This record gives sequence, structure tokens and C-alpha cells, in this order.
Amino acid sequence: MAKKTIHSVLLRRLIANPDNPNVMAKPKFMKLLRNIRQTGIYEPLLIRRCKKNTRYYEIINGYHRCRALLKLGHKNADCVLFDVDDKQLNILTATLNRLGGSDDVGKKIVLLKSLIKTATPKELAKILPCTSVQIKKLTELKMPDGKSKKDGKCLFNSIVFFVTDEEKKIIEEAISKLAEQVKDEKTKAAKRTAALMILIEYFIKHVKR
Repeated sequence: MAKKTIHSVLLRRLIANPDNPNVMAKPKFMKLLRNIRQTGIYEPLLIRRCKKNTRYYEIINGYHRCRALLKLGHKNADCVLFDVDDKQLNILTATLNRLGGSDDVGKKIVLLKSLIKTATPKELAKILPCTSVQIKKLTELKMPDGKSKKDGKCLFNSIVFFVTDEEKKIIEEAISKLAEQVKDEKTKAAKRTAALMILIEYFIKHVKR
């Protein structure tokens, strides 16, 4: 594959892809804006030429970066130009705005502990995708010893699944009620995790397969 060249493109010539389903909440957008303002660094936008007017470019990936740059008073944006048809555009739109890895919690803790040597959790929360409370709690966690690392055990795992609004309401109600009865855990997150485990263990024990 040929190496892609980064071009400096006028922001006023960039237009949004109307079919892009990616939405960024205001708090997260403000973190993106502050991050670019502070570092001056951002990932180049991915674009293609507009079919109707080739003087303009359609954003494949980077709409929110484009908005942030405009708000910061930039005139140009670093962009990578792709020559793709509508089908390829839709595939890229559906994947580039959604595909992502997950954090190695151990490495994240080490990184955060390094960062709080020069900034407070509150200051870091303004530019990192974590709240100040999350940063504080993560940096206070004790890491597993060498043996548990060798055993390949994870400190935390995340599970993602999708439910309807009604299903979410039922799940939240069940977890919240059970969480109120959990006495051994101190934090809200730990109580909710314990409540979820109670529900799962009850299901395994009482529901016939």
C-alpha cells in the first residue's frame, strides 16, 4: 500500500459526512478541545474529495477534531486524502468511528501515577478521558504481585452488551435495589458489581437449564 501524504487543508473546505453516526458528548468534546489547545497535536483527519464540488472535501473520520480546530481559531487542518467510493466510505464510517481497543489497567495505572507527579487529578481530568475521581481511585489501587501477573490474571475486565431503554430500566432498578443491601463494599461501583454478581449467582443456582 502506498504511503499516504498529510495535506494541510482549509477548514472552510471541509464538510461533515451526513451519514456519520458518531456523536460526542459536550464534556468529552471539551476534553478534546483542551487537549489540542495544550499539546498542539492531533490525529490527522481522513477525507475524500466531494463528488459535486472537488474544491471541497468530505470528512471520513475526524469531524469532532475539525470542530475543535475551528473553535480554537485554526485556519487549516492536517488531513490524509483517500480516494474511495460511496460503499468504501460507508464501511470506513462504520468502522473507523467505532473500532477501538481497551486499556490494560495495570499499564494505565502506571501511566496515571507518572502523570500525577506533575498535575493534580482535577487538572488531568480536563484533558484525559477519565474523571478526577476515577484517576484518584486508579492511582490509589495496589497492583497485583509478581505471581498474579505471571498467572495471567487481570485486575479488571469489562463486559459490553446492548439493551433497549426498557430493558436498561429494569436492569438498573434491580441492580440499584440490591446494591443498597451490599454492606461489604464502600464505593458505588463496587456495590453495583456485587449486586450484579448476586443476580447472576441466583440465576445459576435456581434457574433450570
